[in-house]
This record gives sequence, structure tokens and C-alpha cells, in this order.
Amino acid sequence: MSSVFSRLYVGNGAFGIVGKRVRWYIVSAIILLVCIGSMVFNGFNLGIDFKGGTKVSMPSVSASGQNITTNTVEDVFAKALPGKKPNAVQAVGSGASATIQIKSPALTILEVATLKTTLAQDLQPQGGQTAISDSAVSASWGGEISVKALWALFWFFVAVTLFLTFYFEWRMAVGALVAVFHDIIITAGVYSLIGFEVTPATVIGLLTILGFSLYDTVVVFDKVKENTRGLLGLTRRTYAEAANLALNQTLMRSINTSLIALLPVIGLLVVGVGVLGVGTLQDLALVQLVGIFIGALSSIFIATPVLVDLKMRDPKYIAQARRVAARRAKAAGPQIAEGIESVDDDALSADLRKEEAYAAAASVPHRTAKAGDARRRPTGKRQR
Repeated sequence: MSSVFSRLYVGNGAFGIVGKRVRWYIVSAIILLVCIGSMVFNGFNLGIDFKGGTKVSMPSVSASGQNITTNTVEDVFAKALPGKKPNAVQAVGSGASATIQIKSPALTILEVATLKTTLAQDLQPQGGQTAISDSAVSASWGGEISVKALWALFWFFVAVTLFLTFYFEWRMAVGALVAVFHDIIITAGVYSLIGFEVTPATVIGLLTILGFSLYDTVVVFDKVKENTRGLLGLTRRTYAEAANLALNQTLMRSINTSLIALLPVIGLLVVGVGVLGVGTLQDLALVQLVGIFIGALSSIFIATPVLVDLKMRDPKYIAQARRVAARRAKAAGPQIAEGIESVDDDALSADLRKEEAYAAAASVPHRTAKAGDARRRPTGKRQR
């Protein structure tokens, strides 16, 4: 176990992540198929904001000072309206402001009156029947939130594509977008599989995790860019090996970033739900918890491997990989495989010098000489 942590900390390329990319593709494809199948056949557990319905609120403490439980409220609901079931019964808030919210399919005026009367008689909440309120929820509000979220998602993808294309290159933009789509589908699939309620807070939370996933991917890509600078003129390692080294060098940072990001989300889930009983915080924390975990995995096992596959379709990088193989074949023995170019020791030494020069140039900031800094030719005259 200590050797594993040591390799993680050193980041010397000991984990062959890119070399096993076909394995990661297969695992991801299976998970994606399961998630898509669940979304198609099971659908989502849409909240009242998307389906519409009736919401009834009442104090969570009775007139005698006893706490009213959600299970008791569900039993009274079934007694008042036989054949109907609430979509959700939640305890919201704490202390004197604590309430119980009942969300159900749309009820008629008579059904709402019957429910409020039965709740007041059987549970006797503080304030009596007048403390029990009801409201009708329209499904159009949730739909409007979804449309705005989709537009935000569209412009997010446009901005990401432009930024990554100009700052890095189009292949990195494709790799990052594949990872982001991977995160969206799996996160939505988990909600469909487990049956978590989808609310507007869930949609908003889904948008927030995209930024985290993209940040982690950009960190890795920046290291890949640094490791592959001038690579075509070198024969020390291939593009895939340089990208794998970049992944190992940033792996510990990715793990630490994910763990640190998960801590406040777990705190939000525990405090917001367990202590305050706020359902909106639960919806927001759940989607972030799932999304951050999936986003960390995709930035490591999906984004960079996709980038390597796209790069290795370029004839220039294919030829460079052959030169690397030729140099290694010569170093391994006197016989060289047929069809592979030979590379002498002088060329290898030149490659090493080039790589050191590129590394030095990347670490030292460029300074533009000023006109006054130029060395003046001596004139022999004394300066006054």
C-alpha cells in the first residue's frame, strides 16, 4: 500500500493509464449503456415542479408539544384520501419554524379541504387548521427552468470549445467535451437508476459539476502540452507515453482536488438534510456528490485517452512513434526489426539536449531586451 502512495506522490509514470485505454472505454461504454437504458425504460422521478400538483404545509409540532413524524402524516393522508398517495412528505426547517410539506398529484378543492380537516383533527398541529396551508404548483415553472438550463448548457459547450481550441487545440477540445458528455449521461443515469427525485435544484446542480469536471481536465491537458512541446523532433518517448506521464504527474493533484471538493458537499448533505431538513439542499448536494466523483474519473480515464487516440491518427506522430521504436530496438540489441529506421547515439544525445532545452525554455520567463540595455561600443571618451 505504501508503494502505491509513493508512486502517486512521485508521479513518475508508474501507472499505465493511457496504455490501458481500451479497457477504460469498454467499462465506460457498459456503464453508459446501462444509464441510457434506465433513462429510456425507467425514466425519471420528476418532482412536483415538473409534473404539477398540490403542496400542503403544516407545523411539525402538535399543540401538546409532541413532534409530528412524516410517517404519521402519510398514514393520515391515506386515511383522508383512500386510493391516493403523496409524492413526497418532507420535514423542512428546524425549531419553531419547522414544518412538514406534503407534495401530491393535483387535488380538487374538496379533496384539499378533506385532507386539511383530517390532518387538523388527527394530528392537532399548533395553530389548528388555520396553520395548515395549501398551494397549487404548475408544471410550467419546472419546464421553464429546464429550457433555460438547456440553453445555458449549449452556450457552455460553445464557450468551452472555443477556449480549448484556441488555448490548446481542437483535439483537446474534443477530448474535454467527450468527458463532459460522459459525466452528464452517467449522473442523469444514476438518478434514473436509484430513483432520486429530479427538481429544479437538481438541474442547477448538474450545471455546476460541469465546471469542476472541465477544470480537472484542463489541468491535465496543460501538463500534456508542457510534456509534448517539441516532441516531434525527439525520440525519447511517444505522444502516448508523454500524455501518460502528464496524467501521473497530475494524478495526486486530481485526487486531492476531488476529495477537498467533496468535503463541503458532504457537509451540505449532512447539515442541510440531517440538521436543517431542507429538501432543496439535498437535491443540490446529491447531484454534486455524484457529479464530482464521475467528473474526477472521466478527466483521468476518458479525456486524455481520447486525446491520445486522436493524436495518434496524425501521420507525423505515427512516424515519430516509429523513430522511438527504432531507437529502442537499437538500444536493445544489434538487430533491428525490418522496416524500422535506425537512429544512432549522436541523434539520441541531440534529442536529450533538445528536450532539456525545451524544458528550460518552458520554466524560464521570456524577457524582451530594451533599447537601453544594448551594449554600447566604447568610444574612448570620458563620460561626464
